[in-house]
Amino acid sequence: MNTQHFKYALEVERTGSITQAAENLFMGQPNLSKSIRELEETLGIVIFKRTSRGVVPTAKGKTFLRYAKGILSQIEEMQAVCKTDVPDMQTFNVCVPRGSYVSWAATQFVASLDNGKPMDVNLGETTSIDGVNMVSDGIFSIGIIRYQTAYESYFQDFFREKNLLFETVWEFENQALMSMNHPLAAQERLALADFAPYVEITHGDCNVPYINVAQSENVSLNLSGKKVINLYQGTNQYSLLKTVPGSFMWVSPTPEEILKGYGLVQRKCDAPAHRFKDVLIYRDGSRLSYLDRRFLDKLYEIKNEIAFSGEE
Repeated sequence: MNTQHFKYALEVERTGSITQAAENLFMGQPNLSKSIRELEETLGIVIFKRTSRGVVPTAKGKTFLRYAKGILSQIEEMQAVCKTDVPDMQTFNVCVPRGSYVSWAATQFVASLDNGKPMDVNLGETTSIDGVNMVSDGIFSIGIIRYQTAYESYFQDFFREKNLLFETVWEFENQALMSMNHPLAAQERLALADFAPYVEITHGDCNVPYINVAQSENVSLNLSGKKVINLYQGTNQYSLLKTVPGSFMWVSPTPEEILKGYGLVQRKCDAPAHRFKDVLIYRDGSRLSYLDRRFLDKLYEIKNEIAFSGEE
């Protein structure tokens, strides 16, 4: 029995979609469907059924998936033990918000590792809900999750449901990021109404647990709602901001290196609803490794540099 198929099945369960799971696994949908059928034939059960809500596990499928998750967790622990036999093996796994000071910190941390020694590093830029699920499933050891403070209770309940521990990293107000050539770039502080004529770039998959997308508030504060570019995985927001005339994006405070590298500026705005929080999550019962703590040291170092520079 191929345990890789266990991972495939767990991803289908997590996404509720063969198509989305195949995309997340970087494989073709027909190949994923075939793997799931082979797994079902080997087990002699039907794992998933199609419903109006998407692909969901059957009763026996739920039992199998629970055991599969436990088996993969044990395999991961065995692999971790084996890796300690490799001299100075550098093992690090983290998922972070896309295009943020956190992903910049992860990049800087990985750059500080010793290239002369063995390493096994996995970095993922994910949405908040995907990040929670992947840390819970053991795909990543730790994660930094971002949410609007208005939805804090929903996310904290979600963490507990997934048996995750969580700690606050930073609570901040989103700022407007734009090209230095943007018509609003010359103003140091802006009002929300100032952005009405311009194109907002926003992540199009910022969902909230337990809340239907249609029922939740739009985290975008674009006034007209007619000039929005929705980004999904794999799109460089900084290149778009630099290239698309009149575009802007609400982001966490941004490192100076990124601003200079892409010719961007960030401006504060009187928009109280734009308060967000970044939190560290990891599985209950696990412990932060030496490299995890080194990464967090780098994260706080960069966060503090940005926070203190904003006070000058």
